[in-house]
Amino acid sequence: MPNPPKPWLWSRSFRFRLMVTAVVCILVPAFITLALYNMLTKDAVKEEAIEQSRQKLQLVDGYVTNVFDYMLYIANSLQNDSSISVVLKEIAAGKTYEGPNADYERFLDYTKITSKIDNMTIHGDRAYVTILLTDGTRYTNYPLSEFDPLGLQEEPWFPEMNSLRNMQSLWIGTSPTVYPFEASISPYQMTMGRTLRAGVKPYGYVFVTIMEKQVSGIFERLSGGQETLLLDSGGFIISHTDKEKIGDSFPYQASSSGGATRSEIVNVGDESFILTSQRQTLTGWELVSLTPYKQAVFKLNSIFNRVAVLQLVSFVVFFLLFLYLLGNFTKPLVRLGKMAETVQRGNLEVRSNIRGSDEIGYLGQSFDQMLDRVKTMIAEITITQSRKRKAELAMLQAQINPHFLFNVLNSIRMKVMRGGDLDSSEMIASLSKLLRMTITQSNDTIPLHEELSIVSDYVKLMNMRQREKAELVLSPEPDTLMVLVPRFFLQPIIENALIHGLSQRAGTITIATLATAQEIQIRIEDDGKGMDSESLSRLREKLDQEGERPVAGPDHSGRLSGIGLANVCDRMRMTYGDSFHIEVLSEKDAGTRMTIKIPKLKAGEPNV
Repeated sequence: MPNPPKPWLWSRSFRFRLMVTAVVCILVPAFITLALYNMLTKDAVKEEAIEQSRQKLQLVDGYVTNVFDYMLYIANSLQNDSSISVVLKEIAAGKTYEGPNADYERFLDYTKITSKIDNMTIHGDRAYVTILLTDGTRYTNYPLSEFDPLGLQEEPWFPEMNSLRNMQSLWIGTSPTVYPFEASISPYQMTMGRTLRAGVKPYGYVFVTIMEKQVSGIFERLSGGQETLLLDSGGFIISHTDKEKIGDSFPYQASSSGGATRSEIVNVGDESFILTSQRQTLTGWELVSLTPYKQAVFKLNSIFNRVAVLQLVSFVVFFLLFLYLLGNFTKPLVRLGKMAETVQRGNLEVRSNIRGSDEIGYLGQSFDQMLDRVKTMIAEITITQSRKRKAELAMLQAQINPHFLFNVLNSIRMKVMRGGDLDSSEMIASLSKLLRMTITQSNDTIPLHEELSIVSDYVKLMNMRQREKAELVLSPEPDTLMVLVPRFFLQPIIENALIHGLSQRAGTITIATLATAQEIQIRIEDDGKGMDSESLSRLREKLDQEGERPVAGPDHSGRLSGIGLANVCDRMRMTYGDSFHIEVLSEKDAGTRMTIKIPKLKAGEPNV
């Protein structure tokens, strides 16, 4: 079944995918961060603009409150001055001036009251103070020719004066200016009234008037680009920098409680404004400011925009630097990829020569070492195959016609048995079985129990040609009998023990096996003459050598095979590789012991 087509992105090179992935991993968080930054910036700008509007309004409120406190201070001073109160009460009660000093006393009382008024108003802001008694007597700090206070009794709000108690005040609000000198400067004035009582009965009234210009002047000085106005309790404008708006109803009635500041965004036509209001506890009036939202956030937005541009420029510079460094870092990987393509085409002579202390340097070094190892392994395999072919050729050269040989041996065996020579017959039978296992078997491995049977027949055959017989003791564990082993690998070892260890004399050869979880151990031990340390060292060195060996030729020493211990070790290494181990222990006149360790592989399992 054909593989499904790969997505366009993943069909590209690793370097390309790495760059795209890195770019995505940078851009996505960057865009998310910019979006969140933009959203949070808008909220922060809005909050900061509202907070600045509040602070400006609170500053204006402080100055306006000082103006009204000054008016209240004048009224309180006149009402609480006991000496003035006594004189006013006497005059209101119909005090008569008699005698030669009558005019002087009347002048003294008048001067005492007007001096008090002048002393309170001479150092502060311009304020017009009026004391109007119930009998029509009036005292002012302005000429009566400018304005006669008796006209105040005709105002619609005047009856409310009689309902005031103790220190209560009536804040009358804005009205047209009645003082000709001030009218050209400030067309409106603001007045507060206080009732003077003797017990529960009023005997007079105190009025303090300031020009509306004094309040709107504060708006002009401190507004800072925002529209500030003062509303009375009915929502009408009583102070504004634009005199045409005084008396108009304000469409966005504020609702803040005493002393508390309230802010919200309102739409006036197509433009948004920050409406901030604060109710004055002293007068009950509402101080309101309207700030164009765009104007309020312009400076803040410009700051945030400059920061955003700086961040964007930094991001672009960082991004380009990142791509440049990433390209340099991945150049060795691209080089390794080209090297792999060259090796795939069969050229094993190329080398990357990439070195370094990082993972890429380690990868390049490992790649070059791998190529060196592959060349070495190819050479070793070539040598091994050559040796194997020579060994197979030698075995083919040693073969004769099996059927002819077995038929001849069986004929000889039957003739010997008819002659009554059973020993010779058994000898011929063992020889026939041994040759059959040697010549006709095509499998490279056989179960261990068959290999032990071959060794047993071989020892029987050797005992028949010797005067003194050797005893073979087999002690295998049952779990090892079905383990696959190379065919005919024990015979050269037993042959070596008979000829060199026992020197063809009587003795005992023991073969024992032991199974572990992953391997089996085969121990071959004889009680012969053993070896000295020098001979043992030469034998170990010979068994440890790996390489080309000449194939054994005809042997005239009487041994069955010319295959020596070294060739057995070569066969075992070719079969098991590094999993094969052999250990030889021997002492002079104390025998020799060989221990072979091979992996456990039973019949029916795949070969190693």
